[in-house]
Amino acid sequence: MARSVGRICKGFQRLGLLSKQTQLIPFTRVPVGTVRTIVTLPSFLFPQPRDFSLPNPSWGSEMTRMYEHYESQCEVETEGGQKQKGPWQRLPSYNRLLKYATGGVYLSKIIQSKARLFTRNIRNPGAAFEYVLFVNKEEQKCVCILQAGHLLEGPPGHVHGGAIATMIDTVTGTHATILSGPVMTANLNINYRRPIPLGSTVLLESSLEKKEGRKTFITCRVTSTDGSKLHTESSVLFLSITASHLLGG
Repeated sequence: MARSVGRICKGFQRLGLLSKQTQLIPFTRVPVGTVRTIVTLPSFLFPQPRDFSLPNPSWGSEMTRMYEHYESQCEVETEGGQKQKGPWQRLPSYNRLLKYATGGVYLSKIIQSKARLFTRNIRNPGAAFEYVLFVNKEEQKCVCILQAGHLLEGPPGHVHGGAIATMIDTVTGTHATILSGPVMTANLNINYRRPIPLGSTVLLESSLEKKEGRKTFITCRVTSTDGSKLHTESSVLFLSITASHLLGG
């Protein structure tokens, strides 16, 4: 793959689309401090990936209402009329984690190009997982607004328990990563209280319980948007990892 990337870069360089710069290359197996000259792709070759956390026509009125409720708290106006960051922050969502990196759209085309994030692999809007996450770093909380599509059926007319577990892991995992850096799920305990009807909108509320060394303990509740119905309760343990843990399996 490295040779293929090299050939692609050389081709762009011949066309005058690449510039050269000198920097350290920490991700290659070379002696520490080795300096190499590499080519840098111009910014116009890095289109912005689609952000799945933004509203689309498949969203129902309740999904839209809850989105607007939290989005309105991402930016507040001071007494002087100036705008500043609010307590909540919306998290962008792409169909591959690679796309969070600079040039991620390009990288996703040359590294396992057919791979897709499990919760973002359905092209038909509204058919499966429609969700958006907001985080409150001061309160150490994360909220997810989820609209469950018809492809998530388990019991007739209701969401499959595995789909609920997937979303709990997604939300708490994102939250744990914000709190502790890269993590992996070590243990996931779920108590199902009430089934979730297909097409309904629910809230997943993730809260930090405690941190002990490499361990991050998170709790999560899945409720109706008004909080009157408790669908699921869970507790999750995450372990902090390094790049070597991930690459070494």
